Amino acid sequence: MKGLFISLEGIEGTGKSTQADLLAVHFRKKGFTVVKTAEPGGTRISLKIRELLLSTDNMNMAPLTELLLYNAARVQHVKEIIMPAIQRGDVVITDRFSDSTMAYQGFGRGIDPKLIDSLDLIATGRLRPHLTILLDVDVATGLRRNRAADKIDRLELEEISFHERVREGFISMAAKEPERIRLVDCSGDIETVHKKVVGLADTFLDGLRT
Repeated sequence: MKGLFISLEGIEGTGKSTQADLLAVHFRKKGFTVVKTAEPGGTRISLKIRELLLSTDNMNMAPLTELLLYNAARVQHVKEIIMPAIQRGDVVITDRFSDSTMAYQGFGRGIDPKLIDSLDLIATGRLRPHLTILLDVDVATGLRRNRAADKIDRLELEEISFHERVREGFISMAAKEPERIRLVDCSGDIETVHKKVVGLADTFLDGLRT
């Protein structure tokens, strides 16, 4: 089997990082070599861009600047981390990928989806995860979880209506691509959500083997 590319998506506070970590452990126990990464980030250059994107010092960042920075970080991420791992036959698990850009900058900011799609073609060559697990919870719960964990960044401080649009965007994308994007209710505890995530991943993997 060639490399497997899995992304975890969702609004703030859905537990993507935790579930990505647990899923990586699950695949390693199965004997796979796993590369666990996150966006924006994964490389030294991408992490520098992440600092600019999430700093509360940059609340006046223009939406187009934001869009271009996310894509710049993704170019480096794909080139240095994701594609080499897929070509080696590894399992790549990323906390966010291109779907987040469409949800946040498209649905959230109102940037033309055609522009976002054109930039994605340049940045990724239309690379898509084989499986995207969309963790879903209501916006109030998600933001409350993050604030309880002292996770505050520039996007966290956006108005509730922004986060609602982002959530609606994710759900809309899942409805359009049900084979790739699988929605998981993450309102339960970590272990309950983990079992759902692992179930989806194992079922997908079994389907590749048949």
